[in-house]
Amino acid sequence: MLGLVAAALAPALRPAPCAAAASATAAAPPSCQRACGGQLAMLYLSLLLTALGGGGIRPCVVAFGADQFGRRPGGEQKWSYFNLYFFSMGLAVLLALTIVVYIQENVGWGWGFGIPAIAMFLSVLSFVAGYPLYVKVKPEGSPFKRLLQVLVAAFRKRKVDVPEDAGLLYHNKELDAPIAADGRLLHTDQLRLLDRAAVVTTGDVADSGEPHLWRVSTVHRVEELKSIVRMLPLWAASITLIAAASHNFTFAIQQARTMDRHLTASFQIPPATMIIFTTLSMLASLALYDRALVPLARRCTGRRSGITYFQRMGAGLAVSVLGVMAGALVEARRRAAAAEHGLLDKPAAVVPVSVFWLVPQYALHGVSDALSTVGHMEFLYDQSPESMRSSAAALFWFADSLGNYLGTALVAVVQSASGGVWLQDNINRGRLDYYYWLVTFLLVLNLAYYIACFHFYTLKSFEVDAGDGPHDGRGEQWLAEPCHGQVGASQNGGGSIC
Repeated sequence: MLGLVAAALAPALRPAPCAAAASATAAAPPSCQRACGGQLAMLYLSLLLTALGGGGIRPCVVAFGADQFGRRPGGEQKWSYFNLYFFSMGLAVLLALTIVVYIQENVGWGWGFGIPAIAMFLSVLSFVAGYPLYVKVKPEGSPFKRLLQVLVAAFRKRKVDVPEDAGLLYHNKELDAPIAADGRLLHTDQLRLLDRAAVVTTGDVADSGEPHLWRVSTVHRVEELKSIVRMLPLWAASITLIAAASHNFTFAIQQARTMDRHLTASFQIPPATMIIFTTLSMLASLALYDRALVPLARRCTGRRSGITYFQRMGAGLAVSVLGVMAGALVEARRRAAAAEHGLLDKPAAVVPVSVFWLVPQYALHGVSDALSTVGHMEFLYDQSPESMRSSAAALFWFADSLGNYLGTALVAVVQSASGGVWLQDNINRGRLDYYYWLVTFLLVLNLAYYIACFHFYTLKSFEVDAGDGPHDGRGEQWLAEPCHGQVGASQNGGGSIC
């Protein structure tokens, strides 16, 4: 952020304004000076550092914040935390799209970048000041190394038969204790080919009892890998949703640019500002969900969270279908108005249709975000192995990136397949409504895919020893929060099964 502030303020770090460049040679026509290599290097380096910082913060802050609630009595507040987290993010986006953008355009880019830089500095101070108060879970080695060890061990034993009795597979409570504070994962019958990693053969365990982890893995570690593999199909369902929402930043703005944007006789809404309706509807939906829907649903379902995150994700996917469908209907109306008034060949003309017809399209995407985005994060956090929760949060942001790339790829495919007819610079001659209907069809298929994946999904289950409940990083013992499965006696009688 300081690099961006410097690039905006220091004359040597940015090109001269166009007017100054033109006045340098009075005989030359007006032109703008290009940025030199050093100026571009400063800009790109600042953006790279911003991306690296965001990549470090985003996956970790979600899991770290949820860990503060842990599994204490009243730990259901953890699920409200996810709503609050995304509400805070939405509020920050709203401030950026309104106040910060206004300052950039009317005061200057120095203050436009300086205010976020100051806010970032204050957030660092806040984080450091609160550090002694945080619950800090001690890292216990690389989870990716453990997953790789399971894969290597399973490959080495690809010709070994897996016993029918899961009790004959390798268990080691002491070895798994540091990575199983919530409880040891129980064996599942899915992906049985990975169970070969837990079959004990000659030479897998030393005389001292120490296992060779590249040859044999415990059931808990095998189930960690299974949990990640089982999550991936449901995780992938969010990619298409993000691809559909990405068009709010491109085609929907193109629609708004040709529509009547007058709020008053003298003030027009900038086309790009229409995205605030998505943010506003998301903020309103999160507030209503947490304060109205959850208490109402809790009375019907008896669940602390009101509805499951699976239901929440499915509802978000369904609402996204309505959002794109609304975009298709409005575009058909806008194009018909352009044809009626003879504006098909005048892409710069204003079509006599109010831009506020786009509000339902933007608002429905905001409601979809409030449902599916938060539900997606809850799912990844809850169903991932406890040692990989920050990695699961990284998967969330990775899906966001893939969704935006998919949206770009879809545009390229449609552009090629339609011969440039559907999507063109003259939006009045294009058939953007056909494109929206295509995306609607893909979202319906995606919703059906999600329902099928949910039908075959197996929730993780784990065993907690009696009198040996979960602990936090400070050694405090908490009561275990009820989990999704049934609770009963374990096979060896030593604890309970969730």
